[in-house]
Amino acid sequence: MTTTTRSAGGPATNPVRRGLRPTVKVLPEHARAHNRSLVLGHLFHEGPSSRADIARSTGLTRVTVSDLVAALLGEGLVAELGVRSEARVGKPATLVGLRSADHHVVTVDLTDDETVHGAVMTLDAGVVTRIHEPSGGTTGAAAVDLVEDVCRRLLEGATCPVIGVGISSPGVIDDTGTVLEAPNRGWFDVPLAARLTAGLGVPVHVANDANTRALGEFTYGGADASTMIVTVGQGVGAGLLVDGSLVRGRGHAAGEIGHVTVVDETTPGEDAQECACGRRGCLETVLSAPALRRRVAGLTPEDSDAALASVGRMLGRALAPVASALNLAEVLLSGPPELLDGPLREAALATVRARTMPVIGHELALRMAALDEDAALAGAAVLVLSGQLGIT
Repeated sequence: MTTTTRSAGGPATNPVRRGLRPTVKVLPEHARAHNRSLVLGHLFHEGPSSRADIARSTGLTRVTVSDLVAALLGEGLVAELGVRSEARVGKPATLVGLRSADHHVVTVDLTDDETVHGAVMTLDAGVVTRIHEPSGGTTGAAAVDLVEDVCRRLLEGATCPVIGVGISSPGVIDDTGTVLEAPNRGWFDVPLAARLTAGLGVPVHVANDANTRALGEFTYGGADASTMIVTVGQGVGAGLLVDGSLVRGRGHAAGEIGHVTVVDETTPGEDAQECACGRRGCLETVLSAPALRRRVAGLTPEDSDAALASVGRMLGRALAPVASALNLAEVLLSGPPELLDGPLREAALATVRARTMPVIGHELALRMAALDEDAALAGAAVLVLSGQLGIT
C-alpha cells in the first residue's frame, strides 16, 4: 500500500547550506553558464542579497551581475524582494532572492530493499509531499519500471514547475547516471538516468546512495568538509568528502567499503558468509541491517550488546586505514540507530583510535548522521541543483 504525507518542513530546521569545492576547469565558452551558477550559488548559500553583494562575493562586475540577475528574473528563478533598510546615505539597495518555494525537485531514495521512498521538495529541500511505495524486493527490469512509476506519480503531484529528478541508488554509478553494477538490485550496465529522462520528459540525475547522503549531510546537515558517511541498509556503502570535494574514484567506486573483506579463516568466532558481490566475508555480510538483525535476534540485551560490539570492532578495523590515509575529521553512520548508535559505534571508534596515530584517531569523531532518513532525498535534491542550476 502506498502512503503519502505532506509536511511544510525540510530535513533540517536550520539548514547549513555549504558548497562543494569546484573541481572542474571552466573553459572560456562556458563563462556565462559559470557566472550564472555563481550568482545562483551565492543566493542559495547566502540568502537574499543586493546586486552589489553578489558582485563582491563572486568577483563578477556589477554590470555582469545586473545582466545575469535580469535574465534570472525573466526565467522566474529569482525575485526582487524590496529594498534593504539601512542607515547608509544614498539609494537603498534592492534585494534579490532565489524563489526556492516556487520550484520543485522530485527525489527518490532506493536504499531500502523493501520500500521506494520518494518526495517532492522545494529547492531548499523542504518536503512538499512524500510517497512510500513497497517494492517487495523487486529487482532487474521490474525495479526500473517501479522507479519510473514512482517518479511519474511524484511529477503529477508537484504543484510548481519541476526542474529535475534526483535519484539515490545503491551500486557503482558513473557520471552519466548509468548503474554499472548494483548486485542487490540485479542491475548491471543499466542507463538509468537516460532511460528515465526519455520516459519522464524531465532531466534525471542518478548517483550512488552513499554519495548522495554525503552531499545531503554536507549541504544541510553540518557535516565537516573531510568526512566519511557510512550508509547501512540492505547493503553497506560510504560517501567520502575530502576538503569539501566529493571523492568518486577512478572507476566511480570510491567508498565501496562494504566489500572490504573483514572475515576470513583467521577471524575467531566468525564464518565468512557469501556476499551479493560473489565473494565471502565482506563487511556488508556482517554490517548490513539484515545481517545485524539476524545477529541479535533472540539474544538477551547483554548478549546483543556484545554481538553488536563485535561488528563494531570489524568496522573499526576497516575504517582505520581510511581515516589514517585521508586524515578525516569525522565518520558518520547513517542507518538504524537502534543497531548502530550504542555498542557498535563505541566499539568502532575505540578500534579506530587504537589502530591510528593519536593525532588522527584521538581527534576523530564518530557519530550518527544528522538527517536520518531524509539524507538521501536531500542529497538527491543537491544532484539536481548541481546538474540543472550549477549550484555546488
